[in-house]
Amino acid sequence: MDKYEVLVLGLGAMGSAAAFQLAKRGRKVLGIDQFTPPHRLGSSHGETRITRLAIGEGEHYTPLVMRSHELWREIEKETDADLLTITGGLIISSIARTAMLHVDQFFSNTVAAAEKYRIAHQILSAQEIRTRFPQFRVHDDEIGYYEPSAGFLRPEACIDAQLRLAKKYGAAIHTNERVVAFQASADEVTVTTDRRTYRAEKLIISAGAWLPELIGETYATPFKVLRQLLFWFDVKGPITPFLPANCPIFIWELQGPQQAIYGFPAIDGAEGGVKVATQQYERTTTPDTVNRDVLEEEAATMHAKYVAPYMPALSSRCIKAVSCLYTATPDAEFVIDFHPQSERIIIASPCSGHGFKHSAAIGEALAELAADGRSRFDLSAFRFARFMK
Repeated sequence: MDKYEVLVLGLGAMGSAAAFQLAKRGRKVLGIDQFTPPHRLGSSHGETRITRLAIGEGEHYTPLVMRSHELWREIEKETDADLLTITGGLIISSIARTAMLHVDQFFSNTVAAAEKYRIAHQILSAQEIRTRFPQFRVHDDEIGYYEPSAGFLRPEACIDAQLRLAKKYGAAIHTNERVVAFQASADEVTVTTDRRTYRAEKLIISAGAWLPELIGETYATPFKVLRQLLFWFDVKGPITPFLPANCPIFIWELQGPQQAIYGFPAIDGAEGGVKVATQQYERTTTPDTVNRDVLEEEAATMHAKYVAPYMPALSSRCIKAVSCLYTATPDAEFVIDFHPQSERIIIASPCSGHGFKHSAAIGEALAELAADGRSRFDLSAFRFARFMK
């Protein structure tokens, strides 16, 4: 059996970052993925992910995303990859909102985080939103939070760059290899795949939607897997208002619908369309049974209910649509912690649909947990024990 210091299971957002950070520290690390990342079967695809410094899910996330921005720039320099684009970010809400995001008071939480960490921002009236960003048809009672330092990440490129760096620093990366079992003893962790068996001092499980089946029924209860849909709609008129230089990333707690929307500028010009999506937390699925196709009826409903009333310049023509998976916890917080039965196993990645922006720093945190048993980041909100009471 091959012996490693750390084995990373799952090489998506968190796993690729952890493998890179461990290898950079000189650790003997093996990363395993049942597919060839980046791929379209999990949670880390779809061309773009929002990144913002003031975090409405809670101000305790802001140190992670601030460090991640630093890391993305460092990775860009080392790989010549295009990973982080700053466009500014606009969050729209109102007292009359009916649509909710991950947590209650998302807008006020965002403002509080910005004020605590002195993140540059502006509060915009409805008229100011109309003047600066006429792409959005807002109600008179809606307000906006604008953050100049927000933007988007390219998830596939981020994963690819970190895996390339992991290999550069000596990590072994095994793709198209499926883990079938793991077991921890007092001295090591044994991992069996469909190819062979490995031993490691520590195991990091960052398997996303495959996490529940890997850790077993006893510990899988807090996690539910959810199908999400991403749509790219054509623009009726000139593309200029929707180009990254003129259009921010946006999050909108709507009045009327139950789901909020979020979206991006037209990063590929007129041919690529404008990406808009919602988030649903009711209907569960599994990575093996999920319907990965998006029906024409789903695109038509999305446009009629969530796009046309709010962004009238977007056509009903759906250029493309894809599905992805969230792995969510009841409180929409992460899980980054040691396994309840073994401190040789670290669980990471059930990030409830808002994790990618933090993933570079989480890779550092996981490397620190594996190497030192603790992290300089405050991970107390992400402990597994909160579900075991």
